[in-house]
Amino acid sequence: MKTIGLLGGMSWESTVTYYQELNRGVRARRGELHSAKCLMASVDFAEVAKMQERGAWSEAGAYLAGYARDLERGGAECVVLCTNTMHRVFDDLRDAVSIPVLHIADGTARALTNAGVRSVGLLGTRYTMEQEFYRSRLVEHGLTVVVPDERERGIVHDVIYHELCLGKVLDQSRAAYQEIVSSLARRGAEAVILGCTEIGLLLNADNSPLPVFDTTLLHVEAALDWALEES
Repeated sequence: MKTIGLLGGMSWESTVTYYQELNRGVRARRGELHSAKCLMASVDFAEVAKMQERGAWSEAGAYLAGYARDLERGGAECVVLCTNTMHRVFDDLRDAVSIPVLHIADGTARALTNAGVRSVGLLGTRYTMEQEFYRSRLVEHGLTVVVPDERERGIVHDVIYHELCLGKVLDQSRAAYQEIVSSLARRGAEAVILGCTEIGLLLNADNSPLPVFDTTLLHVEAALDWALEES
């Protein structure tokens, strides 16, 4: 089993899920007392959020690259960046280390294409929904990406930063997300990507109007496949 380096804290609410699901996954695949070999670097999200607000992506990339190098020096054999939005600086991390950095969108795209989905809705922060760094990665896999309209994007973004990242899970926000997903379905989406690692706190396969592809869980599966040398 290889050692997975987790670069988390963005927010820690979802990083907890990464740690839990990695260990549950190893136990499910290997059985008995097996658990994941991993290291974690967890940043202060408030500092990263300020860089996001200023559009200081180069600064953010250098900041996270330093933590990626720490993980490599500590013995990690790959880096898993436990956030969707900060894949905006994926290239900075990839170039900073000599070990693989597993892109969150790649495993999600593979799962979608394997399921026969061609048109998919995307929920996430404004940065993820509006900028090209994430959508273009999905398009490279042959997917058509549908994003919410301006008003809906504001709702999705605000719920993430002002509720989910603070551990608040509100029924009215779940209902708002469900209506937004229904709107994406009316526009041709066959499924929806939970493209922020906290959104799984609100939506899941049991309460979403469309099939969900949770990037956190799919990222974990990709990391497990890599660490356990499974395909």
